[in-house]
Amino acid sequence: MEQIFIQNSEFFIKLSIAMILGIAIGTERYIHHKTAGMRTYALVSMGSALFVVISELVAMNSSVEFDPTRMASQIITGIGFLGAGLIIMQDSKLSGLTTASGLWVAAGIGTAVGFGFYSIAIMTTILTMFVFMVLYVIEERIKRSEEKNEIGRN
Repeated sequence: MEQIFIQNSEFFIKLSIAMILGIAIGTERYIHHKTAGMRTYALVSMGSALFVVISELVAMNSSVEFDPTRMASQIITGIGFLGAGLIIMQDSKLSGLTTASGLWVAAGIGTAVGFGFYSIAIMTTILTMFVFMVLYVIEERIKRSEEKNEIGRN
């Protein structure tokens, strides 16, 4: 059993890094009471890394020609389907679009980790956190300013 972990330690590290980066994004979403939180983002990121790892293993161990990027392209499609289910139109207000976009980026982060592009994955996680936290504050200030201007006009 120990031998299995040693032989596959690189893959376990990739899955763990993808999970941790997904948790980082999901924590912010959880704190702001959004639909998808730590578990969802962790699973999307880790699942994407898993599919990349599987596709690389198949490519290495198969006598048939297999392109690992084909599975990565299907991750994009699958997450798009998941994200579409999160987007809701309620009283002429669109809801869930940012969550769906965040999950799409989390899948990209997991895919990058799966291929071993750790610095890109980490930088994307940081930028995603910036979008979720800093741009949220800026949007709220703009919204309040617009509401004040609207009230002043009436």
